[in-house]
Amino acid sequence: MLSSRNRTAAMSVPPDTTGPPEALPELVALLLSTSSVEDALADLARVAAASFTGAPVSCGVTLRRDRQPLTVASSDDLARAMDEVQYGQGTGPCLESLETGQIVSVPDLTAETRWDGYTAHALAHGVASSLSLPLTADGTSIGALNLYSGAARTFEAAAVLAQVTALAAQGSAVLTVVLRQARQAQLTDQLRESLTSRAVIDQAIGIIMAQQRCRASEAFGYLRTASQNRNRKLRDIAADVITSATGAPPEPTPFTDPR
Repeated sequence: MLSSRNRTAAMSVPPDTTGPPEALPELVALLLSTSSVEDALADLARVAAASFTGAPVSCGVTLRRDRQPLTVASSDDLARAMDEVQYGQGTGPCLESLETGQIVSVPDLTAETRWDGYTAHALAHGVASSLSLPLTADGTSIGALNLYSGAARTFEAAAVLAQVTALAAQGSAVLTVVLRQARQAQLTDQLRESLTSRAVIDQAIGIIMAQQRCRASEAFGYLRTASQNRNRKLRDIAADVITSATGAPPEPTPFTDPR
């Protein structure tokens, strides 16, 4: 929480409407060199908060995880506390931005009438204005970048809004890449499992063809019938055939990731 002295000082200093021009290049460099999405989002929160030199600004990053909002990064304890107040009450600018995918501006909390109960908590923490911007991935809102200031009307200037919107866009780009990589990894795992299963089944078909002196289609029919009758996966039945014939379980087939 900001002290009374700090709150007074913050209110008496007009907010800087420009911020350091190097903020965006610095963030891009950080994101490119970061090993995890958590670290990348922590850098996003830090750089966003540091972009304001006139008024004290805190930044929190909210993501939806298991359908629940969660602060995954913050520039300081104040931002985390303000986010969590909203989670507890189920209302506030952060959650509105997350749900609607729209920018939610609160220029002056002393004149704010939205989100019953939230305003009193925010003012008690020394917050006078805030701005929440959606974080998206492939066009879907999955989080919010939340800025809290000890001075009123910190985020109203067009230059400020343009700067923080650009920062939020960088965060959205990172999340989009991460989610796409996760989906690709999932598809690769599914492909690996499918090819491994296919190899085991093909080996079992070959064994049955040799033992029963039948065609491949007939051997596959034996496996499918056994799978249905025993209510077991076709691959497991095939593995049993291989183990019975060779005395050892099937060996995994080498797999090369597609590139």
